[in-house]
Amino acid sequence: MNTNTKAGAPRVAIVGGGPAGLMAAEVLAAGGAQVDLFDAMPSVGRKFLLAGKGGLNLTHSEELPAFVGRYGERASEVGRWLEAFGPQALRDWATGLGIGTFVGSSGRVFPDEMKAAPLLRAWLHRLRAAGVRLHMRHRWQAGAPQPDTQGEYVLRFVAPAGEVTVRADAVLLALGGGSWPRLGSDGAWLPALQAAGIETAPLRPSNCGFDIGWSEHLAARHAGAPLKGVALDFTDRLGRHFHRKGECVLTATGLEGSLVYAASALLRDEIEATGSARLMLDLLPDKPAAALAEALARGRGARSFMNHLREHTGLHGAKAGLLREGLDAAAWNALTQDPAALAARIKALPLTLHATRPLAEAISSAGGVRLEALDEHLMLRSHPGVALAGEMLDWEAPTGGYLLTACFASGVVAARGLLAWWAVRVAS
Repeated sequence: MNTNTKAGAPRVAIVGGGPAGLMAAEVLAAGGAQVDLFDAMPSVGRKFLLAGKGGLNLTHSEELPAFVGRYGERASEVGRWLEAFGPQALRDWATGLGIGTFVGSSGRVFPDEMKAAPLLRAWLHRLRAAGVRLHMRHRWQAGAPQPDTQGEYVLRFVAPAGEVTVRADAVLLALGGGSWPRLGSDGAWLPALQAAGIETAPLRPSNCGFDIGWSEHLAARHAGAPLKGVALDFTDRLGRHFHRKGECVLTATGLEGSLVYAASALLRDEIEATGSARLMLDLLPDKPAAALAEALARGRGARSFMNHLREHTGLHGAKAGLLREGLDAAAWNALTQDPAALAARIKALPLTLHATRPLAEAISSAGGVRLEALDEHLMLRSHPGVALAGEMLDWEAPTGGYLLTACFASGVVAARGLLAWWAVRVAS
């Protein structure tokens, strides 16, 4: 790291090259800081690139009050980040990189080219032009950074050439959560920060799938099948209610997909508290139960019941398999003779979730460094000059651009906080 400090310009070491770390680097460099960014992977933004492989959902177009409400228990804290750098600011920033955006039919915002790679290339070009130095394959030897007798922070990294020691005036950690460990977000930093007395919460899966435990027959025939046009209804032990129409995927062990991810925080918390979570899946949300019962009551002649079901309700494939799941032959036969009861099951199919899928499979994670351990500038109260940003903090958000927007915003807030802290330090 460059040790020739310009007068009044802090040397800042950033650990972590995801959206939060890169955004912090941009803000710090624009504020006059000398910025060195270190990442354990061969290149930065690897999870960002993977998230944008099928279409980068950059942010969402809904009104800011509703947007802020997506952050649940942390809405007030994340809302303050978004005041500094909200969804419109993010779109304007992308435009400044030459990347136009558009609003999709669901209200989600995407780059014109849909991909993350062009945005990341333009961004890295601008960062390098601003003097940000990137150091790849540098794995931080985790531990809460402490200033030495000169007030400088000493960080150690393992690099291809051996151990590297870095001295900095300030440190910004943006190490990600615990999901997607193969892309660098492995949560390995958590024990070291806990050992330093920094308040943390366990890392847990967020935006994740769940295990139900299908029969071998259903799993073999329908694993991987999409369940389109369904509605999920769930009320937890505290009376919190979730109801939404969307789509999900029937997996070999249970369910995953956007509709399930939207409810995942409530479902996960219920499983942790009670051991299971029971939801209702409406297989045909656009058809009233009475109309279904009337259609099912029509004579089927020589047709099989499954053909009768398909002709009069449209249910087939995975949805029809789900309808039969968990019932023995006698119970199923009785149900086929009772149109009202069968219609009621179509409209409210009970499913019991027993576990989340592993953290490494989740889209994101909850838990991490508690926000109570930080000041309003995302600086550790116990370690002045050390700020944190991104998914290593204890907050979570659903998919739809909310997670990514808040990661960017936290990088802005943390970087501005370090610049303000340094200005006060220099002045004193």
